[in-house]
Amino acid sequence: MIIDSHAHIVAPDGLYAFRANLMADGGYHIGQPKISDDSLAACAHSNVETMDAVGTDVQLLSPRPYHQGHSMKPARLVDAWIRANNDVIARTVEMHPKRFAGVAGLPITPDEPVERAFPELRRTVEELGFVGVTVNPDPHEGTGTAPALGDPYWYPLFEQLVELKVPMQVHSAGCYNGRETYSEHFITEESVAILSMIRGKVFERFPTLNVMISHGGGSVPYQLGRWQAEHLHPGLGGDPHAPRFEDHLKHFHFDTVLHYSPALELLLKTVGSDRVLFGTERPGSGSTENPETGRPFDDLKPVIEGFDFLDETDRRRVFEENARRVFPRLKV
Repeated sequence: MIIDSHAHIVAPDGLYAFRANLMADGGYHIGQPKISDDSLAACAHSNVETMDAVGTDVQLLSPRPYHQGHSMKPARLVDAWIRANNDVIARTVEMHPKRFAGVAGLPITPDEPVERAFPELRRTVEELGFVGVTVNPDPHEGTGTAPALGDPYWYPLFEQLVELKVPMQVHSAGCYNGRETYSEHFITEESVAILSMIRGKVFERFPTLNVMISHGGGSVPYQLGRWQAEHLHPGLGGDPHAPRFEDHLKHFHFDTVLHYSPALELLLKTVGSDRVLFGTERPGSGSTENPETGRPFDDLKPVIEGFDFLDETDRRRVFEENARRVFPRLKV
């Protein structure tokens, strides 16, 4: 079985019209998105066809990150918008329960306690049957300073995730600071997430917390030498007698959304096949055709199958077994 652990909802235009209405009236008249079953079924069917074309059996669907709008004001807009996204995901899963599972967005907003997201966390997991959550480590969306994921600000959320036995997919969202596109912001925030959680010794406090870093771990696995050296350098706060930096990466899981074969090879050789989950983000920005292969950049199954340093056990881990272990609520 091929489980795609990183995918996003394909939704009718009615979902995005709902956001426009929310912003237009400040969230005073929230209502519901006007999405018929037929229009949603058409979107879900197109996604299933896309999966079938590349041999994917199951996709874990989350909201499209750069649409999540965590920095919208007032915060009630975020609550209504994230809930609407999660409801559309739940309806899609209900239409194709053997092909999709839900990964919830959370209404985490700037300068407010993370606990405000807990009602939606519990609703999606306990009532809607979602198997994981996405966490945006920068709810300011590039316009302010958010506590990094190693900060105690996030500890109450980690406690909830451990209790519920659901993993956290770290995936940044929009960016409005004028210096980065949202794609650049994704990689920046995912890199900071890893480094801050290591510095903050999060896994000493929460040893059973499951964390999947999107896009192959940001820049960290590919700048490993810098972090190895800094980790040991006494003048930079390091400890020459500490465990190797790369040993700390064993606390994380990583997806395969890299779209570049040498980078994916490096990730697998650096962290091991037991820490990597198949993911494509398909359909998404990687669905453009790669002129070197004639296939979309996000058609990653043949790439992994072509790595001769992986054996069948390795491939089973990447394609299926790691996802089942990291997402224990996944029943397919």
